[in-house]
Amino acid sequence: MTQKRRAKISALGRFVPPKVVTNYDLAKIVDTNHEWIVERTGITERHMVERGTPTSELAAQALGDLLSKREMEADEIELIIVATVTPDMFFPSTACVVQNKVRAGRAWGFDVSAACSGFLYALTVGAQFIETGAHGKVVVIGADVMSSIVNYEDRATCVLFGDGAGAVLLEPSESDNIGILDYKHEIDGSGGQFLNMPGGGSLNPPSHETVDKKMHYVHQDGQPVFKYAVRKMGEVSRAILERNGYSGSDLDLFIAHQANLRIINAASEKLGLDESKVVKNIHKFGNTTAGTIPLAIGDAIDDGRLKKGSLVLFAAVGAGYTVGSVLSRWAY
Repeated sequence: MTQKRRAKISALGRFVPPKVVTNYDLAKIVDTNHEWIVERTGITERHMVERGTPTSELAAQALGDLLSKREMEADEIELIIVATVTPDMFFPSTACVVQNKVRAGRAWGFDVSAACSGFLYALTVGAQFIETGAHGKVVVIGADVMSSIVNYEDRATCVLFGDGAGAVLLEPSESDNIGILDYKHEIDGSGGQFLNMPGGGSLNPPSHETVDKKMHYVHQDGQPVFKYAVRKMGEVSRAILERNGYSGSDLDLFIAHQANLRIINAASEKLGLDESKVVKNIHKFGNTTAGTIPLAIGDAIDDGRLKKGSLVLFAAVGAGYTVGSVLSRWAY
C-alpha cells in the first residue's frame, strides 16, 4: 500500500431523459397549480423517463458521457460506486448492471443507499480508494428514477421529483492543495419515520395489502423534514468550513442538494453567501435525489462558475436522516 494521496474529480458526465414535465402538465392530473409549486419549491419543470426505463440506463448514459469527455475506455475503470434509492432491483446491484452495460470488464463495484446525501457519501467512499493507493480510476455515479416511486395522486410529493444522473471520475491529485479536502457526514435514524418508502423490504414485503395501501411510494411528512434540512445543512456547512480554517467568504461556490429552493436559500444565508456563489438549478430538474449535485456541478462548469482552483462546498440532507458535506478545491 502506497502513502496516502489526495483524490480529485477529473471528469464529469450527465444525463437527463428528454421528456420534460412542467408544473402545468402536473396540474392536469393532480390538484395543484404552477404558482403554488414555484412558491413552495422553486421548481418549474422536471425531466422524466418513459415508463420502464431503469436507473441503470440513466447511470450508463451519464458514464458514457464522462468517458467521451475524458477520452478514456471503459476497461480503464477500476471501481464503480452507484448512489441510488431507485435501483433496478434489490439485487444484483445497479453497479453490476452498469458495469455490464458499459463493458467495464476490469471494474468491481457496489451501490450506496443514503437518499439525497447518496452522491456525497459515495464520493467520500470512492475517495478513500484513491487516497490509500488501492485504485487509480474510480467512478462515482448519482442516479435516480424517482418517477418510479412517486404517487401521482399525492400533490405534496409528486411535484418535487424528477429523474436524472451524473457521474464523476476520481483520480489521484498531483497536488495536496487540489482535490477533495475534507468531509463531514452525519446520520440521525430517528428521522426515518418522516421520509421513507415503507413497502417492499423485509419489514413490509410486497403483497396485495402493501400495494393497496400505496406503501411502495415515497411517504413524506413535509414540515419536520423541511425544518431539519434547513437547520442541518447550515450547521454541517459551517462546521466543515471552520474545521478547515475557512468561512463563507472564502468559498468560491456553494453547491447544495437541490431539494427545495427555500432550503438552499436558508443555508446560503447562514453562510453569508452572495447569490453569485450559490448554484441553483432546481427550477429545471426538480429533486433528482442522488443526481442533483452532479447535475449542478455540470451547470456550474457550463456557466464558467466552477474553475480550476475554485474552493467549493457540497452539502446535502436526505432521508434517514442523512447529512453530508464535502469540501474540495476544484481540479480542472
